[in-house]
Amino acid sequence: MNTPPFDIFLVATPGLEAPLADEARAAGFIDAKIIDGGVTFPGSWPDVWRANLMLRGATRVLARIASFRAMHLAQLDKRARKLPWSELLRPDVPVHVEASCKRSRIYHAGAAAQRVATAIRGELGAPIAEDAALRIMVRIEDDLVTISIDTSGESLHKRGFKEGVAKAPMRETMAAMFLAQCGYTGAEPVLDPMCGSGTFVIEAAEIALGLQPGRSRNFAFEQLPGLNAKAWAELRTPAAPTPTTTRFLGFDRDPGAIRMASENAARAGVSNCTGFAQQSIEDLTPPEGPPGLVIVNPPYGTRVGEKGPLIGLHRTLGTVLKMRFSGWRVGIVTADRQLAQATGLGFDPPMPPVLHGGIRVGLYRSRL
Repeated sequence: MNTPPFDIFLVATPGLEAPLADEARAAGFIDAKIIDGGVTFPGSWPDVWRANLMLRGATRVLARIASFRAMHLAQLDKRARKLPWSELLRPDVPVHVEASCKRSRIYHAGAAAQRVATAIRGELGAPIAEDAALRIMVRIEDDLVTISIDTSGESLHKRGFKEGVAKAPMRETMAAMFLAQCGYTGAEPVLDPMCGSGTFVIEAAEIALGLQPGRSRNFAFEQLPGLNAKAWAELRTPAAPTPTTTRFLGFDRDPGAIRMASENAARAGVSNCTGFAQQSIEDLTPPEGPPGLVIVNPPYGTRVGEKGPLIGLHRTLGTVLKMRFSGWRVGIVTADRQLAQATGLGFDPPMPPVLHGGIRVGLYRSRL
């Protein structure tokens, strides 16, 4: 697709826009800047492919294909029909159109989506289907219409290898950004004493090995016209993993979680540098070698009456870390400041709150 540069928008987990912008700039998207809801930069279709394949913190990648003003539905219909749909979409690939309206004279999102869908079907002949994997997203704000293609398909936290998930799992995209906020670069050991399905440990190992997060999955942009199959195949050809002697360890008192984490690590191809074992907090000890990062997403009860036992759990965690993990850094992800403080650790200034499964959580960082 030899098109002029267009805006590429990375959807961020609310609260994690800053580390995502840092990651995008480090990946070569030097003009990346934070805007409402995520990060944007100008680019081309190969940049879209690369962002989907290589960025760990983005939830999805949107290609902003058009922007124009529309005061009423007839105007939206007319201007949508003028877009070069034959260059953007394939007539044989079904699409689904979604719309949102905010502070605009066009206020009915369903009607707006229907008009754009009708324009696509009329001008291109592509089938419109509710369950289509390819989505066109229409955003109307202050009468400004922005039309985007969701080039990712399934959310990018779905790396393509995790079949087993624990209760209230940490998303891979969030785990990667929390690791970054803790200063993790891949050069030190990482230990999660309540690892669940192993997300922090596996993500840390992948970063150390230099593995592409999207290496094991497909993307919606593969169904767009003009995809250079040869260039895309070359881009996703895996490089040799970066050698590492560092170990990434996960512990949990639930044997089912340990089994899931071990299987997920095997599917991700990181078994050689990860280890999982059933173990309680009281028995936690640091591995031999240099200090690193302890990162943990402990349970934080959301119902009345759950906090008492959890305060004891956090107090035990803090005691064990202070006694045995001198020189290590700690990152605790929790929705409850009181639980974090129950560890007795001194924390760095708080990071912005992050929306996780409808709950606002915070990352509490400490040095031992």
